[in-house]
Amino acid sequence: MKVAIAGAGWGGLTAAVEATRAGHDVVVFEAARTLGGRARALKHTMPGGAPLLLDNGQHILIGAYAETLRLMREVGVQPDDALLRLPLTLRFPDGTGLACPDWPAPFDGLAGILGARGWTWRDKFSLLRGAASWQRAQFRCAPAQTVSGLCAGLTPRVMAELIEPLCASALNTAAAVASGEVFLRVIQDSLLGPRGGSNLLLPRIDLGELFPVPAATWLAARGTAVRLGSRVQTLLREGSRWRVEGESFSEAFDAVVLACPSWEAARLVRQMDIAEASAWLARVDGLAFEAITTVYATSATRLARPMLALRSGPGAPAQFVFDRRHFSPAGGAVLAFVVSVSQGERETIERQVLDQGRAQLGIHDLQALQTVVEKRATFACTPGLRRPDQAIAPGLGGLLACGEYVAGPYPGTIEGAVRSGVAAAAALSAWTPPLPAEQAALAQTRSEPV
Repeated sequence: MKVAIAGAGWGGLTAAVEATRAGHDVVVFEAARTLGGRARALKHTMPGGAPLLLDNGQHILIGAYAETLRLMREVGVQPDDALLRLPLTLRFPDGTGLACPDWPAPFDGLAGILGARGWTWRDKFSLLRGAASWQRAQFRCAPAQTVSGLCAGLTPRVMAELIEPLCASALNTAAAVASGEVFLRVIQDSLLGPRGGSNLLLPRIDLGELFPVPAATWLAARGTAVRLGSRVQTLLREGSRWRVEGESFSEAFDAVVLACPSWEAARLVRQMDIAEASAWLARVDGLAFEAITTVYATSATRLARPMLALRSGPGAPAQFVFDRRHFSPAGGAVLAFVVSVSQGERETIERQVLDQGRAQLGIHDLQALQTVVEKRATFACTPGLRRPDQAIAPGLGGLLACGEYVAGPYPGTIEGAVRSGVAAAAALSAWTPPLPAEQAALAQTRSEPV
């Protein structure tokens, strides 16, 4: 088939790679001049004038991201070279907190809990008891259950030092309103999956080079076009095909994958006024979004670890800080403070984070370098949320949605986007487009007995 993919983020490029491997004729349209969508590289300049590549947010992967790691290898990126792998560690600047050894599951988690510094035996046993109950329930709970409700038996210290920051980073939704069902899926795949599933994977290279740029190179080598600066403005239905139109192009395709953000996909679908798409549009309209802020700052002080947890609360919004010197030597003397479920004005958040860093890290030469606010970084992963389906108008076929917001087991993460791209490509290969009327008639004639 001839397939159009609107969007060159991680989900769209994954769909393009998989569809190209399946033998389809693919064209990727991307409105921006850069690849990667909401996980991309940004050009910046250090105070002395040296060029610097930062990301639009300090992203982190985990070992359980099996599809993401597979796709990286597919396009020629070796994860062992591109990512710094660390056992799960949530240690605070004072040395307290949880650190898991590099052991097979579940022994790594068990050892991490039993050896957690600063935790009482009551704290540790409350978490062990809770984890055992989740395992007995096969990591399932009522759809309406929140993470806070799921963890009601845990002590305040375990909630504050493990569950709440873990929930904020994995689901980008506060534990009080986050989906317990999705949280359990992440816990199951990471802490109780194959060895290394709970490992933290920190990018040694910028996000563009981690997958989007190599994917585009891989596609170009196989004749698949990735057109940057080409925004899809209109989508039209022409018989059994779809016409994709922009300022400088108008082409017909057998199938279309909308791998752009949900609001942009909804704009294109709404223009067509397709009755079969009303339910899909209603679910898109029901999505709420959460922001993530990353404050990049310079400091001559090097942290003892690549990543430290921070005590967050009113006036101290960051949950984690990363010292890029440990995993990205070309990145300069830069610390990245991450604020999940970010609220407030950029200037206020930046000031609060710098004060928080000086107080909790004891670093007094912190200077803001760049603050990146991704206002609609992820959807709010709330209990019972009915996310849009992959098929936008099931009665028509050939029109699919792709992205981390599409219905699936994972929250709004890179792995969620990649899995959605894999599923979209599989749906394309499983679908048979209708033949034009003349070809259908000829096929019918050939099938009749002589």
